[in-house]
Amino acid sequence: MISQIWHALFFDPIYNGLVLLIDTVPHGDVGLAIILLTIVVKVALLPLSLKAARTQRVMRDIEPKLAEIKETHKNDRELVARHTLAVYKEVGVNPFASIFLLFIQIPVVIALYLSVYSRTGIRLPDINTQILYSFVSAPSVTSMLFLGIVNIAAKSIPLAALAGITQFFQVHLTFPKAEKLAEGAKPSLKDDFTRSMQMQMRYVMPVLIFFFAYTASASVALYFIVSNILGIAQEYIVRKSHTPAP
Repeated sequence: MISQIWHALFFDPIYNGLVLLIDTVPHGDVGLAIILLTIVVKVALLPLSLKAARTQRVMRDIEPKLAEIKETHKNDRELVARHTLAVYKEVGVNPFASIFLLFIQIPVVIALYLSVYSRTGIRLPDINTQILYSFVSAPSVTSMLFLGIVNIAAKSIPLAALAGITQFFQVHLTFPKAEKLAEGAKPSLKDDFTRSMQMQMRYVMPVLIFFFAYTASASVALYFIVSNILGIAQEYIVRKSHTPAP
C-alpha cells in the first residue's frame, strides 16, 4: 500500500517528468532536464510556497503582539494559547505552513535521486519503459554530462558548494538576525531556543545541504541550486508585495 502511494504520488510522476524533459532538451542533457523539472515542481508548489513565505513575514510582524500576550498572561498558559490562536486567526496565518511545505519537498528530492540511481547502481541512461505513462516515450539520446562537462550521476564539489552557498543566502533572507537583548536582561528559555534555531538555520543548514548534495550526487546538488535561486527570487517578490500585519 505504501509502495503504491509512493509510486503514484512521487516516484512515477518525477521519473516520467524527467524522462519527458530529457526527450525535449538539447542532446538529451539530464542536467538541463533536472533544471526544468525543478522549475516545474516549484511552480506546482508555488501557492503553498508563497503562503509559507507570507506566513513567515506576518509572524515577524505579530511577534511584538505575541510577546505582549505572553507577558500579560504569563501565569496562565491556557489563556496565552487561546489569545495566540486568536491572533493567528485574526491575521489569517498557519504557523505550520513552512513545515508542511518542507515535508512535501523531501519525497520529491528522494524521488529525483532514485530516478538517477537504483539499488544496483546508476539507473540512467537506461530507461525503465514499464513505468512510463502512455504519453511519454523513451528518449533516443540520454546524456549524463551536464552541458557536456559535469557527470550528473557523480559527486561534484563545485555544484555541492554552490548548493550550500545559495542555501546560505536564501536562509539569510528568510530568517532575520535575532534581536539583541536589552542591556542587563537575562534571556529566557524561549529566547535561547529561538536564537539556537536561528543560528542552526543560518549556518548549520547550508553546511548540511553542502554535504548532502555532495554525498548524493550532482543531480541532487543541481536541484538544490535551482530551488534555492527560485526561493531567493520569491523572497524578494514577497518582500516587495508584503503589507505589514496590523
